[in-house]
Amino acid sequence: MTTEHYFEREPAGPERRRRITARIADRELGFSTANGVFSGDGLDHATALLLRTCDPPAQARRLLDLGCGWGPIAIALALGVPAAVIDAVDSNDRALRLCRDNAAEHGVGDRVRTLRPEQADPATRYDEIWSNPPIRIGKDAVHALLLTWLPRLADGGVARLVVGKNLGADSLQRWLGDQGYRCDRIASAKGFRVFEVSRTAR
Repeated sequence: MTTEHYFEREPAGPERRRRITARIADRELGFSTANGVFSGDGLDHATALLLRTCDPPAQARRLLDLGCGWGPIAIALALGVPAAVIDAVDSNDRALRLCRDNAAEHGVGDRVRTLRPEQADPATRYDEIWSNPPIRIGKDAVHALLLTWLPRLADGGVARLVVGKNLGADSLQRWLGDQGYRCDRIASAKGFRVFEVSRTAR
């Protein structure tokens, strides 16, 4: 059996798609997933907790799904905020194809923009960033990832992150505070923490 890592640009082995259902925005929706992407067997507990805990920001116009995978967060945001454009960013090209196809299937393909990290305009400012960060890439890489994207929050913007307690959620919360961000835990369930992150007053 070939080991595939969801953070690779193009996972090894042929793509094998499958259909799953997931509860998104209080509806059971169908999605295409595949091998070689994060949580390809269905909606993971962490992302489900994030979507249950946080309401889509009704007044937002630009949103970021960081590490979009096959697209549950991006599509939930697009369905919940009809006026918003969502940048769905991932380093895995297979995940981006799935996200793009799923967004089109649910009628939001014109507002979900699938991008590799280097394709995103660094001048763009986001009203909110939502993410189930890829903690398994390693602490230093996760820190670099967050220090790249959190500065792209608009004034008054917030990031909503879900992280496993056993994957270092509490230490990440302390680290974010050390970087000058306010990081509040707004929910906890099944070993996961949901954080709301914002800039502290200077």
